[in-house]
Amino acid sequence: MRGARKFGPRVNGFHKSRPYSETMSSRFLRGVSSIIVALISVLPAAVVAQQTGPQHGDGATIQGNVHDSAGKSIGDASVWLEQEGTLKHMETKTNAAGRFAFTPLPPGRYLLSAEKSGQKGHSTVVLGSPQEVQKIVDLILEASVPIRSDSGAPSPSPTQAMEFSDKPNFTIAGVTDWTAVGGHGSDSALRTSEDLTRETLTLKPDGLNRAGPSLPGDAGKEEESESKLRTALAGAPTSFDGNHQLGEFYFHAGRYRESIPPLQAAYQIDPTMDDNTYDLARAHKEVGDYSRALEYVRKLQTHKDSADLHRLAGELDEKMDDPLAAVQEYELAVRLDPSEQNYFAWGSELLLHRAVWQAAEVFRKGAKLYPKSPRMLAALGTSLFGAALYDEAALRLCDASDLNPAEPEPYIFMGKIEREAPNPLPCVEQKLARFLQKQPDSPLANYLYAMAVWKRQEQRTDPLALQQVEMLLTKAVKVDPNCVDAYLQLGILYSSQHNYEKSIGFYTKAIEMDPQLGEAHYRLGVAYDRTGEPKKAAREFVLHDEIEKQKAAEVERQRREIKQFLVVLQGQPAHSTVQ
Repeated sequence: MRGARKFGPRVNGFHKSRPYSETMSSRFLRGVSSIIVALISVLPAAVVAQQTGPQHGDGATIQGNVHDSAGKSIGDASVWLEQEGTLKHMETKTNAAGRFAFTPLPPGRYLLSAEKSGQKGHSTVVLGSPQEVQKIVDLILEASVPIRSDSGAPSPSPTQAMEFSDKPNFTIAGVTDWTAVGGHGSDSALRTSEDLTRETLTLKPDGLNRAGPSLPGDAGKEEESESKLRTALAGAPTSFDGNHQLGEFYFHAGRYRESIPPLQAAYQIDPTMDDNTYDLARAHKEVGDYSRALEYVRKLQTHKDSADLHRLAGELDEKMDDPLAAVQEYELAVRLDPSEQNYFAWGSELLLHRAVWQAAEVFRKGAKLYPKSPRMLAALGTSLFGAALYDEAALRLCDASDLNPAEPEPYIFMGKIEREAPNPLPCVEQKLARFLQKQPDSPLANYLYAMAVWKRQEQRTDPLALQQVEMLLTKAVKVDPNCVDAYLQLGILYSSQHNYEKSIGFYTKAIEMDPQLGEAHYRLGVAYDRTGEPKKAAREFVLHDEIEKQKAAEVERQRREIKQFLVVLQGQPAHSTVQ
């Protein structure tokens, strides 16, 4: 919410919305068309299917065989089926001949996998359709390869270790210019998707994006510790421990530039101490010396291989404008250690470069491994929204809000996707009502719930609902006089009731809070036109056009900085992902 200073930077962007009724039909038709194109583009050709006769009845059937690499049938193997877009599974067992079947099934794309006694096969994507012949799928089981972790964190459980043997059905083959980016429904939806992507990248593991307050006396203790460390180093300037400890102190205090000289001195004294070299690389990364940081990472990788090193290398590759190398490093990190942090980093890299279907696949696997991670579910919701799967996106964000109901981020995300969806989304209004119940004096909670109620009432005009919207928005600006989006929406509300004099006051207030709010200028111009002030109207229209032109140029600049991934699906040539 631009201008709403109390909310922090991630609330920006709500003001880009327009009345739902003006764009609902066109956005819906374009969204449906894009979904169809996207589904066609990601259908793997690797599915092995044989015709066994036509499928009768209303449901689809998926059946197949499970055998080992030598072709021997495997009985009593567990076979799982997951419909794309859900976290629910179906399970069955193979018979003595290694055969299995799932029926009847609703139409859709499914992820099929099998396992028995430490052996697991690669997942296969299958399209289930009652109009097509029955699917015969061969699943080959292979022995699981142990996954090792040198990151210092606890090794993953056997279940987690086997999870990555379920290899992705895609490969990132290259990058292309931003002009290959497709839009689902409208440029407004695409901008919202890009906005959500940027916000997703900032999410922390615990769902909190705010630093905790400093405790009384912390500054004094820090000065005392620094003084002791510097005194110790002065007495033994060639001591590895003295230099390393002072460098570590500065590093963990966030004083990265000051940490480099002592860490560098420690490295010169003993370059075999990997912890010191690792922190030296991270310190160079924090001060923006990415090539020097990567140099130290490569030195470490000459004699050790760890997920932490691959993840750090991925971060540096991305900073140095080599996203192809970055995504490969992140994938290697997950192979070595399928941790929440590594899954999130890998999926985020895919999402950043508009491989939204592939990002959703990674985040979905991450969410199955870490179902209590709010940011994993929020990231999955962002990816699904990028693929125009609005309802599924809303469900995942609602799940994220359930994990920590007091945190605003999932509500902000669901509020944004609700604005772009052609119809009210499942569970969103209910969750926003809970947010308001928990924080009744929050201007953000009042604003978000007001917009959800307004969206729902457009299905059928409800004067009581509009009164509730007015009350909620009014409270938002009363609690926070800088709540610019609430001023804008109050103006829209009164304009819809032909109360143009009152709407002019709220549009003017919104512009006072944010002079670059183009929509407010346009709507103010319309209100002036309705009240017989054409000169004022013309001036606002000119300002609107200038602002939108500047914003379009900025969006183009931002997009040129982000390359889009070229994705290769199993058995298919490289192509840019259709969003």
